[in-house]
Amino acid sequence: MSNQLVFWERFFWFDGQVKARKYPNANHLADHFELSSKTAQRNIVSFQDRLCVPLEYNPIRRGYFYTQESFELPHFQVAQEEVLSILLARRLLSHSADGMISRAIQMFGKKLFAQTGNLGLTENAMDESFSSVWNGYSPTQSEIFHKAADALLHSKPLEFTYRSPGADRQTRRIVEPHHLQHYMASWVLIAWCRMRGDWRKFYLARISDLSVLNGSFEKKPASVWNHLLEGAFGIFQGNALVDVVLRFSPFRSRWVREQSWHPDQKIQDLADGGLELTLPVADFREIKMRILQFGADVEVISPADLRQEVSTEVRRLQDLYENTAG
Repeated sequence: MSNQLVFWERFFWFDGQVKARKYPNANHLADHFELSSKTAQRNIVSFQDRLCVPLEYNPIRRGYFYTQESFELPHFQVAQEEVLSILLARRLLSHSADGMISRAIQMFGKKLFAQTGNLGLTENAMDESFSSVWNGYSPTQSEIFHKAADALLHSKPLEFTYRSPGADRQTRRIVEPHHLQHYMASWVLIAWCRMRGDWRKFYLARISDLSVLNGSFEKKPASVWNHLLEGAFGIFQGNALVDVVLRFSPFRSRWVREQSWHPDQKIQDLADGGLELTLPVADFREIKMRILQFGADVEVISPADLRQEVSTEVRRLQDLYENTAG
């Protein structure tokens, strides 16, 4: 949970104690939230200074009270759509980072419910009305996500062991993290790799033995690494883009017309009811897997290199099934 949320959680508890005339003090705050007495006292000073709360210490009761009994913090206005967005985010990220993000959002959602009980929303109603399902993604351990996010926010280098499925080997890396991307329910770190002397993408699910190093580094502007985030279809990005043209059968086109594969895609309807989909691609690996999902309902029109790769894969499939037929 962020420092800001922690601050408000402590204040709302302390405010409730004062209004109940329980005369809370630093020791009470420290005991309730398992803080040191010094930290608790600093929090109370912050309540007074940052929020202009009219708190005063009563030496006889050994606790604080409001000098203005009618004191109320201005309640922030939250629309139903805003609460709905927070709770939907919790559902969508329920399995992300081992559930850590979802749990943090849930805690914040409880505070919103406390402030917006008149909106007619409850956690049970949300869970019954909405859900999300992800499959084929790479789950991330909460500890790995937490360390990576902390290093990213504080410009700290990371050292870890990275497993590459393609090369079937593990390498030790030291990187400078610049961005975390949530791609198809998997977390991907964009970082400058000191070993390779270049930008790389690392799936957090493939990282082990991670540690945050001492010292810091100077972050490079987004314009330097932004090409790794956008431009082409899929996770694989690059500066050299090529247009891929796919022709879908009339049957499959009914579904493809509803889908967004890329913000810059173009769709051309064909006379037979089919369509041609054109989109920019920097690497054939992911688009080839996507094409093969549709079997004979899609044909690669261009480029020729991709058409050849798909054709080769189809022949391999044919050989596989012919050799196992019996």
